[in-house]
Formats: sequence, structure tokens, C-alpha cells
Amino acid sequence: MKSININTVIEEAKFNRFHGLVLFWVTFIIVFDGYDLVVYGSVAPVLMEEWALDPIQAGSLASYALFGIMLGALFFGPLADKIGRKNVIMFCVFLFSLCTLLVGFANTTTQFGILRFLAGLGFGGVMPNCVSLITEYAPKKRRSSLVTIMFSGYCLGGMISAGLGIVLIPRLGWESVFFVATIPLVLLPFIFKYLPESIAYLLAKGKTEQVGYLLSRVNPSYIPQQSDQYELVLPLKSGNTVAQLFHNNRGLATFMLWMSFIMCLLMTYGLNTWLPKIMQTAGYETGSSIMFLLVLNFGAIFGAVFGGWAADRWGPRKVLIVFFSAAAISLTLLGFKFNMFVLYFLVATAGATTTGTSIIANAFASQFYPIQIRSTGVGWASGVGRVGAIFGPIMGGYLLSLNLPTQQYFLAYAIPGIIGAITIGFVKQRKGSNQVIDKDDMNIA
Repeated sequence: MKSININTVIEEAKFNRFHGLVLFWVTFIIVFDGYDLVVYGSVAPVLMEEWALDPIQAGSLASYALFGIMLGALFFGPLADKIGRKNVIMFCVFLFSLCTLLVGFANTTTQFGILRFLAGLGFGGVMPNCVSLITEYAPKKRRSSLVTIMFSGYCLGGMISAGLGIVLIPRLGWESVFFVATIPLVLLPFIFKYLPESIAYLLAKGKTEQVGYLLSRVNPSYIPQQSDQYELVLPLKSGNTVAQLFHNNRGLATFMLWMSFIMCLLMTYGLNTWLPKIMQTAGYETGSSIMFLLVLNFGAIFGAVFGGWAADRWGPRKVLIVFFSAAAISLTLLGFKFNMFVLYFLVATAGATTTGTSIIANAFASQFYPIQIRSTGVGWASGVGRVGAIFGPIMGGYLLSLNLPTQQYFLAYAIPGIIGAITIGFVKQRKGSNQVIDKDDMNIA
């Protein structure tokens, strides 16, 4: 009989084909998650004209999906700790893809809003579980990088939505961009086949044979034997996993982490919803204004990939402080007149340090909490953060209704960057929290 430390086997593994497949499929899911979310920013100017919406109505319509995301993250994060991450991910992909497809057939704002809310439930559920799954299987030295690469799929999805918006909307109407959601529905059987279940969940269900098989794929140097006994983190006692987020001196850090998520998502979703319209009011044509949305998400990809590398090198907390500060500076400068090259650079920087920051924040949260409450920790940080995501589009709609100077629009979104830099400074990453095991919260089983 041999005792196998699951954490050691995973952390000492080298990146291989198994990791590549997991990374590919979770990134694929996040690409369409990002596409389906950001696509509203592309259609908002057209909908406002076609349905005679004022900015406040359009901002509220954007927030239906974000309210669904908040509830989805709060519900599906803890649920996955009980019924398995793969099961929740599959259901959420089906839900948000189907509802996004049906949005293309909506004839009224009520139909549009209900379908976007239901899709939001799926968006909110899939995010924390994908980040938890890739974190669980990632080698220790590449954990932040793999999480941020996965979340860069969100930015790629945003770029695709903007690019297709420029091409399809003038030719086929705003409805056409929502029909792209058919793709993940068609590929659901492949996701089911290739996406692994959480090892922690399998071991809790007594499926040790599957645990051994997955460990041998994670780390080919391990050859499973029937007599092997596996060690894994289990909670010291059963109870409310949400309450455990505040145990062992995590209370202040959890609250400040939530505040950082709120500020970050307020900037991210406010810009993704209103940047084209703000640029349109500044005198740019519809096609050109949507191009700024594409540049924003292009910058976000760079911010996510570079931020992941930097987080592995210097730690995610330091990188987050720098990114929040850079977001505030770039957004403030966007309110001034520059030539197109400088303007695009500032928009890309804003994308890198707003959407990019939200991606690094998810990676940070996934490492801050121990494995048995990781989905709950990431899910609640993401869910509470949706308060900012909901308020961001509403705030932008209200400001646009006041017909303020362009500088004041961008300054309103810069201030949360300053607050985010301050709040994340209070979150001290606990010693050993970059490990799968947190010694303050575990039994070895």
C-alpha cells in the first residue's frame, strides 16, 4: 500500500497534452462567454435607434445579463463543490448558448431582457468553475499563466463580437451576431468527452480508479496501482462554505477582495457597454466607434497574457495594484484630444488594465482560497463583483443622458481604478496560499 499526495503529483507535473486539452476547452468556453457578453456593446447603438431607447433604458437592458451573472456565480459556484464542476460547466454552457441564440429572435425589450438574464445565469456559473478547474490541474509554476491564458479567451470573444458586429450588423441586422451562439451548442458533446471532472469531487465520491487515471495523465511519471491510497484536502468540519471564506483571518481580505472585484468589473462592463456610444457622441461613425471596442479587447488579451506572466514572476497582488493604477491613468487621459494612434494606444491600455485586471483578479482569488472552498471563494468574489458590473452600464447610461463633456465620462470610470488599487493593497496572500493545500483548513484523507 502506497500513500499518494495528489497535490504533489499535480504540482510537480510538467505541462503536457492533457493540460493542453483542458486549457483548450475551458478557453473555448470562455471565448463564447466573452463573445455573448460583449456583443451587447456592438448592438447597443443600433438598438437605441431601432427601438427608440434612451441611454438609461439601454444601460438598464445591459444590466439584466449582469444581474443574472451575479446570481449565477453565487449559486453555481457553491453548487459545483457539491455536484462536480464538469456537470455545472456543461449545464451553464448549454444555458447561456441557447438563450443567446434566442435573443436573436427577440421582438421586444422584455423578451430581450429576460433572455439576457437567463443567459447571465450561465455566464456567472461557468466563469468560477472554469477557473477552479484549470487551477486544480495546473502545474504549480504555471498556475497563474494558465488561468490568465484561459481568461484571455474572454477578450478574444470580445474582439470577435466587435469584428463580426462591424461586418454583420450593416448587412444582416443586429440579430445576426447572436446566432453565432449556435457553435458551442453543436460542440457540447466534445466538451463533455474531453473536459475532466474535478479530482477532489471524484475522490469525495469514492471514484479512486478515475482519480488514478487522471493523475497518470496529469503526471505520466505516476503509474497508478490498485492499492494506492490518495491524500487530499478535506474541510476540518462540515458547514457553510461561504462562512469559511471569513475563517482563519480571511475576513478583511475577503471583503477587500470583493471591493476590488466591484471596482474592476464596474470599469470593465461600463466600457464594454458604452465605449462605442461614447465615441459615437464624440463624433465617430458607428463602424469606427465599434472599432474602439475591438481595440479595447485586443489590449485586454495583451494585459491578460502579460499580467499572467508578471503575476507568476512578481506575485498577482503587486501586478493588480500596478494595473488598477494604470487603468485610472489611461482612462483619465482618454478624455483629452489626441491623434488616432495615441487614442488607440490609450484604449488598448485601458482594455489591458481593466478586463486584464479582472482576469488576474480571478487567478489571485483562485490561489488565495484553499481547494475545498475555492469554487465558493472565486464564485462569491465574482458574484459580489457583479454589483459593479451591473452599476457600470447603468452609470454610463445616466451620464450619457446628462450630455456631459467626454472627459467626465472617462473620469467617472477612472476613479474606481484608484479605489481598486487601494483595496487590493489590503489583501495579503497567505503563506502557502499558492499551494493546493492550505494547512489551516485541512484534514488529510
